[in-house]
Amino acid sequence: MSESYEPPQLLKQNLLYRGRKFNFEVNRLRLPNRAEGDWECIRHPGGSLAVPVTSEGKLVLVRQYRFSVQRRLLEFPAGTVEVGEDPEKTIRREIEEETGYTAQTWKPLGRFPIAPGYSDEYIYAFLAQDLEKLEHPPAQDIDEDIEVVLMTPEQLEQAILMGDAVDGKSISSFFLARSFLTS
Repeated sequence: MSESYEPPQLLKQNLLYRGRKFNFEVNRLRLPNRAEGDWECIRHPGGSLAVPVTSEGKLVLVRQYRFSVQRRLLEFPAGTVEVGEDPEKTIRREIEEETGYTAQTWKPLGRFPIAPGYSDEYIYAFLAQDLEKLEHPPAQDIDEDIEVVLMTPEQLEQAILMGDAVDGKSISSFFLARSFLTS
């Protein structure tokens, strides 16, 4: 299914915050249905995510501390796409930093908006296969508090269904990868 864009008419732009990873705007817009108002939006360059699968069919996830929800979440490795960077390059770097693995085979799974009610961020999801453990993985970012977790697809599905703390981008990407995963 193709996407059709219907940009609103920008009546007045207000950049309220320019951050390290995103900007925050409150803009006066005229929507396609002619309604006018002020709408908040987080402007984000996007993220890349890998669904890494070992030769034994195990998924490589990370349990990562997230200050915004004040807890550790189970996630697939992911990272912010740098301005002008190809999303596959982003995730090739991030999988090494976050998990200590590298992948020889990459398959794009698609892209999807993460929180379209208030952000323009898209996630680019990839299946990462033919994994190799790095002898000397790169150092993690100073703000990362990560534990690598191996799970079968069935264990992850059970964790999701039981309401464990799994983030939304990982649940969505697991669904996109499901047909490629073997038991």
